[in-house]
Amino acid sequence: MKDLADKLRELNIGSVKENEPLANHTTMKIGGPADILIEPSSIDNLQKALELIRSSNSKWTVIGRGSNLLVSDKGIDGAVIKLGSGLDDIEVEGSRVTAGGGLSLVNFAMTISRKGLSGLEFAGGIPGSIGGAVYMNAGAHGSDISRILEKAYILFEDGTLEWLTNEQMKFSYRTSVLQEERPGIVVAAVFQLKEGNKEEIVAELQKNKDYRKETQPYNYPSCGSVFRNPLPNYAGNLIEKSGLKGHRIGGAQISELHANFIVNRGNATAEDVLGIIQHVKDTVLDLHGVKMETEVEIIGRK
Repeated sequence: MKDLADKLRELNIGSVKENEPLANHTTMKIGGPADILIEPSSIDNLQKALELIRSSNSKWTVIGRGSNLLVSDKGIDGAVIKLGSGLDDIEVEGSRVTAGGGLSLVNFAMTISRKGLSGLEFAGGIPGSIGGAVYMNAGAHGSDISRILEKAYILFEDGTLEWLTNEQMKFSYRTSVLQEERPGIVVAAVFQLKEGNKEEIVAELQKNKDYRKETQPYNYPSCGSVFRNPLPNYAGNLIEKSGLKGHRIGGAQISELHANFIVNRGNATAEDVLGIIQHVKDTVLDLHGVKMETEVEIIGRK
């Protein structure tokens, strides 16, 4: 991988690090090393990096701001591409807004609310990037990304860039076409919002942000919600009814505040978290007959 890292540096595509601990790049503060961690400084440089990675027959993985992610203690093979600075622009044209895939969703929601644009109030306090939010159709408080997205600019595996409309994204609950049918990287997205009363919009956003702080654990690192809601049930309620709040393996624990969160109480490993996930699945199925599915993406070496 050293040859690939050197070639990437020669292209001057942005930051290139070798054997970088991914615990430094996930909200859970868990994860072994990436052979190479790349933070491209533009869409063009991302495209160049992906072309070089593919020509070297190396594996590659994309992360955004590292939320909704559990990385193996053994790390990730090949190149890990992190979207951030350089792909975090905002362009406002009336009520139509374009945002870079590496932009913080929280920062984006706050910025546009202060401009009197409504539609992202639900995102108050949701961690992660625009790219990740579009990829998994992030949502809360009865709304989600699919309600406001006009189109997304996707870099596909073969190096081509294409705009996909809302309909082509095939959104459903925490799902899009990018997860299995057409894997790709969200490099930008266009949102159609509505003009409204700035004070009311900001207040609603803050209310949602405050609600998350009151009901979800912010005192320890976490990856966000671990399980999808098996509607009409809610994951947190089922886990709590199963008597699992506070259940601990090693440094990982089911939050005593919200049962659909697993927190890192200090030096937790991915194996600790996976142990809890399996215990929850087994217990809820046994007690309630409900099959639990993870929302968190689990990646890395086995």
